Amino acid sequence: MIAIISDIHGNYTALCEVLKKVDEMGIEEIYNLGDATGYYSQVNECCDELRKRKVVSVMGNHDFYLATNTNCPRSRSVNECLVYQRSIISQENLNWIKSLPQKVTLDNMVLVHGGWGDNIDEYLLEPKEEYFSRIGGKYFVSGHTHIQMLYKYTEKIYCNPGSVGQPRDGDSRAAFATFDGNDFVLHRVGYDIEEVGRLMESAGFHDYYYGCLFTGAKNLTRKGNNGFPQK
Repeated sequence: MIAIISDIHGNYTALCEVLKKVDEMGIEEIYNLGDATGYYSQVNECCDELRKRKVVSVMGNHDFYLATNTNCPRSRSVNECLVYQRSIISQENLNWIKSLPQKVTLDNMVLVHGGWGDNIDEYLLEPKEEYFSRIGGKYFVSGHTHIQMLYKYTEKIYCNPGSVGQPRDGDSRAAFATFDGNDFVLHRVGYDIEEVGRLMESAGFHDYYYGCLFTGAKNLTRKGNNGFPQK
């Protein structure tokens, strides 16, 4: 049995609850589909935990922005968070982010952050069977959309475990998946979102930057302001 996580985005509070559940299930092997960085204030804690546990990880688009010192072409809010994370991330964690591969193959499973046309920044919102018919392998896993999903086709299976740190499917609980060698199971875990907000405010960010966590949506905050555009 393995656990698959994705899109932690500096939300260490959510990551801790997911890892606690994974530990309770007796799972020792964990795979991360990218974007440990971005958005929230505890990027070092998240990277430290993944490195300590030797979690096999791929590079996400936010990881890429940090690793290459570039900006997101779609969102000023993302770039403002990147400025903060660049100012606090340790050199050890930055080096680790830079070392991440874009794709990992595990037996007959292929793991990426985005998709198979663009491993880092392709959004698979409604993946069709024909998309995977051109790709070798049976099991396909990616994140990036922050939407938990599972598609079983004639001969292949696709799973998006959802987002640990910023769900966008209307469920505010942290998301992850498990795989037993044949089938995926989707899981959700509650966590203290208020604590994430307090940490963000301590870092100088108001609720525009974290309010979407309360609804599990990409464009709503608790006070009714606009949240992050989908990135």
